[in-house]
Amino acid sequence: MTAPISYKRHRFPPEIIAHAVWLYFRFPLSLRLGLRLVEEMLLERGIVVSYETVRRWALKFGPAYARRLRRKAPSRRDIWHLDEVVVTISGQKHWLWRAVDQDGYVLDEIVQTRRDTKAAKRLLKRLLRKQGCPPRRMITDKLGSYAAAQRQMMLTSNTAHTRGSTIERRIHICRSGDASG
Repeated sequence: MTAPISYKRHRFPPEIIAHAVWLYFRFPLSLRLGLRLVEEMLLERGIVVSYETVRRWALKFGPAYARRLRRKAPSRRDIWHLDEVVVTISGQKHWLWRAVDQDGYVLDEIVQTRRDTKAAKRLLKRLLRKQGCPPRRMITDKLGSYAAAQRQMMLTSNTAHTRGSTIERRIHICRSGDASG
């Protein structure tokens, strides 16, 4: 476990420092221009900070924030939430298949024209290839394609079913650059 970040001897609260560093790394511009933009964005919110202060914060706190945001290694104790949502692309119906772990990280997304066992099997194969090991448990809606794909692939993890139709109502999805996760 990493040591907590110390904000001692800093005039600004940790929330402002974290937001300034996030803004700086979120918008990858040239060094000077990026610092000036962060300075202006904070000034619009009534926070007067020089670009040099933002640069020092980025050097001091940036690596620690990056270490905390790195994705942990997949393990056999993970729980995967699998779900599919209909999307319309150029007037045609497609299915967005998505897998999310227990921490809300999107493990994989795939768009397919079908919603059957073959599509579920393709998602599971991609997940196993990327993650390296099956999860302890998979939580799905009651679509039978997941169970059939698991049987065909001979996976033995437990599967739980939920009544909801999408993951988004149950889990906060963290996207890259989202520091709130």
